[in-house]
Amino acid sequence: MFRGLWAILTKEVIHIRRDPATRFVLAIPLVELLLFGYAIDTDVKNVPTVVFDLNRDAESRELIKEFENTRYFRIVGEIHSDEELRNAIVSGRAKVGIKIPPDYSTNLVNGRQARVQVLIDGSESTTALQVLNSSQQIGFLKSLRRAGLAIDQFSIDVRPRLLFNPNLESVNFFVPGLIGIILQLVTVFLTAFAIVRERERGTLEQLLVTPVSKGGLILGKLLPYTVIGFGQTGLVLLVMVFLFGVPVNGSVALLLFLSGVFLVPALGIGIVISTFAKNQGEAMQMSLMSMLPSFLLSGFVFPRESMPAIIFFISLFIPATYYLEILRGIILRGAGIAALWDEAVVLVGFGIFFMVLSALRFKKHLG
Repeated sequence: MFRGLWAILTKEVIHIRRDPATRFVLAIPLVELLLFGYAIDTDVKNVPTVVFDLNRDAESRELIKEFENTRYFRIVGEIHSDEELRNAIVSGRAKVGIKIPPDYSTNLVNGRQARVQVLIDGSESTTALQVLNSSQQIGFLKSLRRAGLAIDQFSIDVRPRLLFNPNLESVNFFVPGLIGIILQLVTVFLTAFAIVRERERGTLEQLLVTPVSKGGLILGKLLPYTVIGFGQTGLVLLVMVFLFGVPVNGSVALLLFLSGVFLVPALGIGIVISTFAKNQGEAMQMSLMSMLPSFLLSGFVFPRESMPAIIFFISLFIPATYYLEILRGIILRGAGIAALWDEAVVLVGFGIFFMVLSALRFKKHLG
């Protein structure tokens, strides 16, 4: 009844061991488990914060220290003007700005209410909500310690102010990020599949014997997907503005230009995958492996500041991390190129790296 079972079983085990695709099938659950179980932390911590201390006294320094001790706030710098405070938040260098007035200590000593303003970047709704609650709790607890239980008798009045997304609508946070995820998804998948499909059909080798240079071949394969990527970007922007009601507060031209910059490393990733994959199944698995870190570690869903140091370091090598900062900076905060030039430079570097790597791999693979 089971004649030949052992032979077939042995053959299948050998086939699984020799098939590179099996490694990805085994790796994907392991990577997901590590990311969700260790790397992803929904508790907001270490939110970058700048301080505008006009009081500069022992009382104000104590207040700043109490903000730090909550572990929600990480002081990244001190600024010296209201304009500098707002620019730090618009550029994304800080998510929170604490402004302590010059009469803070005087009011406390004389028994009057001392007010402290906390500016919060509302473009990341999850982070903003927890920072809002934490900042109010600090004022509440300090007031209780100094005496007085009635709210109007609190000696310290911490007044948070939400910028860019005052209603903390999650759609304002997720929809701009979706543009980056969709753009990478389309370019990586289509580019990787297009070249692998040519190889499977044997038409890639036929193209190489025609009077077409390798550079012309690669560029000709990529340009249609570049157009598709721009089309997807424009479509999502239109849906975002007219359906979800999320306005673009910055320059649309700058947004489209920097989207084109991001397309270069995204297309490069697709070509690199196509040089490793032997068939469309492997290309699918490799593409999923490349998308998983972009989805989980780029800041699309989970705040990067709360991730362990090693995971935060890994996120710096993901192009989508910088593009999502550009998207939310332009769309929600109205940031310009002066605030986003460093992200643009990093994307240019990624584009050069992946294109050079893909060219070397492509040439070696054809050789």
